[in-house]
Amino acid sequence: MSILLKRLFFLFTLVVLYSCSTVEADFTGSRYPYKTLNVDPKDKLPKVSINTNNQTIAGETMISVQMKITQNQVLEYSGTVGIEYIEYSSQLFPKKQFAFETRNESGQRVNVSLLGFPEDGDWILYGPYSDKSLMRDVIMYDLSREIGRYASRVEFVEVFVNNSYNGVYVLLEKMKRAVNRINISELKKDANTGENLTGGYIIKIDKASFPNATIYTDANSFSSKYFSTSDYTGKKIYFLYDTPDKEIITTQQKKYISDYINSFEDALAGDNFKDTEVGYAKYIDVQSFVDFFLLNELSNNVEGYRLNTRITKDKGGKLTMGPIRGFSLAFGNANYCGGDETNVWAYKFNERCFDDFWQVPFWWGRLLEDPAFVSKVKTRWFELRASSLSNYRILDKIDNYHDVLVKSGGIQDNFEKWPVLGLYVWPNSFEGETYDQEIDFMKDWIDDRLSWLDEAISNL
Repeated sequence: MSILLKRLFFLFTLVVLYSCSTVEADFTGSRYPYKTLNVDPKDKLPKVSINTNNQTIAGETMISVQMKITQNQVLEYSGTVGIEYIEYSSQLFPKKQFAFETRNESGQRVNVSLLGFPEDGDWILYGPYSDKSLMRDVIMYDLSREIGRYASRVEFVEVFVNNSYNGVYVLLEKMKRAVNRINISELKKDANTGENLTGGYIIKIDKASFPNATIYTDANSFSSKYFSTSDYTGKKIYFLYDTPDKEIITTQQKKYISDYINSFEDALAGDNFKDTEVGYAKYIDVQSFVDFFLLNELSNNVEGYRLNTRITKDKGGKLTMGPIRGFSLAFGNANYCGGDETNVWAYKFNERCFDDFWQVPFWWGRLLEDPAFVSKVKTRWFELRASSLSNYRILDKIDNYHDVLVKSGGIQDNFEKWPVLGLYVWPNSFEGETYDQEIDFMKDWIDDRLSWLDEAISNL
């Protein structure tokens, strides 16, 4: 059965199911796509309730509040958490994002399992706003884990603050070094010589510290000696210290990781860059670069490669790309720099927006000059197209998320709280009048993108 027929069959099935269930299609002309009547408790999303005890949540310092999480009317967690707004996103949209840590009665961070996730103490409540599908990040993180690359585990939830409904959110694992997250060695402050000095590091290509997004200093970062374009007329590329962070990383550790990345870039830019002994492959886990490339290109992530980018280096290991992060503007949801196009390379962002402050490093174009790297890209792409990245698998995943969100009543409640359907929210390239129009736009975009990539990758 063709993809089109499968999708038509699925849509027909939805109509039949909804006409016979407690979820009724809304044909009244409202921008809200569903009326929810007597939702079965087992279909409700997990509920996260935050009681601030009359305190104000801010973006600078965590405050201690009470949190309860219930699922299927069963209390899954109850305790004290420290919570704050995530600074950048909280300045941009009214639907605030939260970072929180689970604490014991003494106020110390404590590891717990939330909604079946592995135990840890640091968490994110991400509230999609400009992404009106509510699922772009969820899609990509799930796909990344399916192809064997760790990304934050995810769960749709509904958040209440002081008994006031705040919308559909995604509970995320905070990206950090941990056994069940970014599983690299702990780099202690006294690890300043020998093998211990070689890892583990997490480096970011991202905006600098809030509120000074473009202010990079020797304290928080180091810069590449290579510009974003080969003729040295491009923008500088900066690497931020994430783990260890700028407060605790030592002088020796700064020197080691900056020297290592400089050596990688020298090898990549050099005449012998294709040589497996002395070229770029000496310094990087090549397959991780391939997978990172394919995931960002799949989604045409307009922020890919240049923001929200993580690079890790374990003790005794090479540079590894990822985990992936930040896809709210992917899958056609950005009206600038080709972000809405299905037929452009994301890694060529600099050619379309050479005046943007944050540019893509020269790495990706140079890597694609190596036939060995191109061969790995082609092999991996068509291997994944026959499995996790097939049209059917991706679209079926979207349909499953859609079903969960609709049956739970979360779609109706979220867009009543945040009535943005049919309205422009930066940087939307499409404003669907209904939720289903948003989903259909994304599905059609993905179909077109996959077709273009199949040909474009074949022709590399």
